[in-house]
Amino acid sequence: MRITMRTNLAIRTLMFCAVNPDVTVRKSDIAVACNASENHLAQVIRTLGQHGFIDATRGRHGGIQLMRDPAEINIGGVFRIFEADLPFAECFSKSNTCPLVDACWLRNAIGDAVDAFYNSLDKVLLSDLVTGNDALAALLRFHAPPRCRGSGREAAIPPTESATASAA
Repeated sequence: MRITMRTNLAIRTLMFCAVNPDVTVRKSDIAVACNASENHLAQVIRTLGQHGFIDATRGRHGGIQLMRDPAEINIGGVFRIFEADLPFAECFSKSNTCPLVDACWLRNAIGDAVDAFYNSLDKVLLSDLVTGNDALAALLRFHAPPRCRGSGREAAIPPTESATASAA
């Protein structure tokens, strides 16, 4: 079985948001970290928002945040949302033209395999994928670019601890 790019991006987006729980992230941040097209990501973000997984606010001060606790996001449910309209094989399609459909037992075997696949994913929560996964966190941790102040030409450099201590 091969998952679609949309499903893959949905899981990556949710993991990115879960690794950065206190940050409103931008679509471009996710695209860079996950090596994804912003156009494809926009479609995925829209669907995740429609299903209540994330809050996506447009505009200059907009961004994306998880709407649910990662321990409440079931990976099987996410897969079903993004894979629901895609038949696994022709015999599952509404436009099935296979002449063997009435006599073939493969459909039942494939159906059982797909059910087992989803049942396995139903046991996985988003928190299972990110909690304690330091390697993933290192790859997805958001690092905000320095903000500009004043005329916007000079970057704001946050004071170091030693500079703050010596000033006190």
